Amino acid sequence: MQHDHQQHDHQQHDHQQHGHDEPGGHGGHAGHDKHAGHDPEVFRRKFWLSLALTVPIVATSHMVMDWFGYSLDFPGISLVGPVLGSVVFLYGGWPFLVGGVHELRGRTPGMMLLISMAITVAYVASLATSLGAFDLDFWWELAALVTIMLLGHWQEMKAIGQARGALAALAALLPDEAERVDDEGGVHRVALTELRIGDVALVRPGARVPADGQVVAGTAELDESMITGESRPVSRTAGDRVVAGTVATDSAIRVRIEAVGDDTALAGIQRLVSQAQQSSGRAQLLADRFAAWLFYVATATAAVTFVVWSALGDVDEAVVRTVTVLVIACPHALGLAIPLVIALSTAVAAKAGILVKDRLALERMRTVDTVLFDKTGTLTRGAHTVTAVAADPENNAADPEHRADGRGGPADAEDEVLRLAGAVEAESEHPLARAIVTAAAGRGGAATATGFQSLTGRGVRATVDGRDFAVGGPALLRELSARPGAGLDRITGDWSARGAAVLYLVRLDDAGPRVLGALALEDEVRPEAADALTELRAEGVRRIAMITGDARPVAETVAAKLGFRPGVDEVLAEVLPADKDDKVTDLQHRGATVAMVGDGVNDAPALARANVGIAIGAGTDVAIESAGVVLASSDPRGVTGVIRLSRASYRKMLQNLAWAAGYNVVALPLAAGVFAWAGVALSPAVGAVLMSGSTIVVALNAQLLRRVRLAPQER
Repeated sequence: MQHDHQQHDHQQHDHQQHGHDEPGGHGGHAGHDKHAGHDPEVFRRKFWLSLALTVPIVATSHMVMDWFGYSLDFPGISLVGPVLGSVVFLYGGWPFLVGGVHELRGRTPGMMLLISMAITVAYVASLATSLGAFDLDFWWELAALVTIMLLGHWQEMKAIGQARGALAALAALLPDEAERVDDEGGVHRVALTELRIGDVALVRPGARVPADGQVVAGTAELDESMITGESRPVSRTAGDRVVAGTVATDSAIRVRIEAVGDDTALAGIQRLVSQAQQSSGRAQLLADRFAAWLFYVATATAAVTFVVWSALGDVDEAVVRTVTVLVIACPHALGLAIPLVIALSTAVAAKAGILVKDRLALERMRTVDTVLFDKTGTLTRGAHTVTAVAADPENNAADPEHRADGRGGPADAEDEVLRLAGAVEAESEHPLARAIVTAAAGRGGAATATGFQSLTGRGVRATVDGRDFAVGGPALLRELSARPGAGLDRITGDWSARGAAVLYLVRLDDAGPRVLGALALEDEVRPEAADALTELRAEGVRRIAMITGDARPVAETVAAKLGFRPGVDEVLAEVLPADKDDKVTDLQHRGATVAMVGDGVNDAPALARANVGIAIGAGTDVAIESAGVVLASSDPRGVTGVIRLSRASYRKMLQNLAWAAGYNVVALPLAAGVFAWAGVALSPAVGAVLMSGSTIVVALNAQLLRRVRLAPQER
């Protein structure tokens, strides 16, 4: 069925061209990711094997046995540490060693260099001890250190946003094949890559348009929601442009191809997503900056320690003190400070229907002062409902002569309009038709229609109770030369002014067509949307903004229902899909820190460009892949939960980093023997205990995140 109602032109304009650079790495690890094989599965395998090898190393350590008062002795026990420890060092520690080398070559010291330096020193000292050169048995500390770091990096990798996922989801919108029409009218199935500019492609009902082009034959309603984000199907006929990836819902059309490959609108969106994700992935993790600082401090402290103790004539003590400094400086706590908080944050959020995909999204969300909502499917349900029904006073639809049950009267006029319209639309699959049928059923109306007929581009007709009726938009009235009465015309004018789709019920008889009534259909505002905005303001969000491709009257009507504040909140209406990304950039240039909430393909570049992208879970795969956070429940109140979790997790990160810093401020001087003159010195064994203790403190502190309450699921 094809209703002719007021449509907005969502045709794609030329996209701004961007580079083809791949999305960048994840924060400060971008450099070593490529070389060290930073894949969650790699770290998972290495962690579990290293853990299995670490258990016997720890159990057979004389230091651990002394602590817990037990004794183990069997042939070859002295080889457990050296053999298994070497395997853990070379297998489990390999990513850190490779990453450290690349950080050293790139002159960008950070976490990887600090870890690799510490495990190397511990390994060399332990190996030398096993050969009788020193008395520094670090095998269990080495194994535990590598295992803990593998756990931290495994959890970190799981929290990384998947930049290429959005591009793959966009590519999936295109069909693998197209039906090309030859000069003789024959249809041949060809690979999409074989299409050329000027070819004519047949797009059957339910099929996707293979490339951008112009309709040369046929008329169809196209579902462009995956491109425009708007729920209402758009009528396209000869001369109209169509976009690759959109779906012909009811009729076949023939399209002359005007753009293929990288020149299509969909490819333009892919480039926008890629560029935006690359720019948002350059932020450095606070832990990496801290690790770089700690590397210089630890290296300088170790060097000074060795020089001073050697100058005092105690070379053996110089070696012991230097090794102790380097091992204690190894960031057990620092290595888990950020990843563990992120891992727990994502787990806590998931229970509340908030899926965190980007490890930086939570940290950024705490600074957001502007939340930009896409209208359709986010603040509204994305599906039309009947919001008003009116009977034409001059052609009362409640006339007993065309009611099956003989009842009538003014009070029944609107119900009768809805009953008849629902019967006429019963066999149509059009979204507006389904909304009418649902509304009629909800009022208890029941009627049976026969002779259903689709009037292409105008509406539908059918016979109900022995009389002929038609339902359609203004195009139907023009074709039938039918006019609504003055009263109904004023009512429908008000409906149209606020952006509603207006459909008319027309009775067809020998006396001529008569407009019996009209129905207004609008995208229903989510009942929880107003609460979501109220909660955001309570959390200190300065500005709420709404962006849509709909006409300004439609947008202003929704904004009024949601309680937008004039002069504070913003309504961005009639925005073309390609321009949503620019609107986010404009807000950022005005000093705003933007969280974008959306669900459509056209939202993907804006989601990636925003400081934080939040996808509604019921949206498209592309929007979900492009966002850092996904609201699985499609409840916009979840945005407030993201802010609360962001602030709580950031506090935990700072607390953990402060503990790691404080631990090193105290431990490094003691390890260096600064207070040895007073009989206070930190032995390697005690240093190992403190190192493990700092890790436990960090882990317990992170666990407190489970107490955070997230709206709306847990409030």
